[in-house]
Amino acid sequence: MYVCLCHNVTDTKIRHLVRTEGVSSMRELREHLGVATQCGKCAQCARHVLNEALADMPADAGCPGMMAAA
Repeated sequence: MYVCLCHNVTDTKIRHLVRTEGVSSMRELREHLGVATQCGKCAQCARHVLNEALADMPADAGCPGMMAAA
């Protein structure tokens, strides 16, 4: 689904950035995709998709070296 029409951003693009680039904040989302920088109508939806994508991440995905130290 399209989240930001001004910058042609879909929920799939947001989820992909979370998985591959480690994007975890609206600030990073704005820097990468321009979300919520023009008309701003997409901000709430983009935040919702971002939070869902972060919740779907495995617990150890953010700290790959932590398990090796144990």
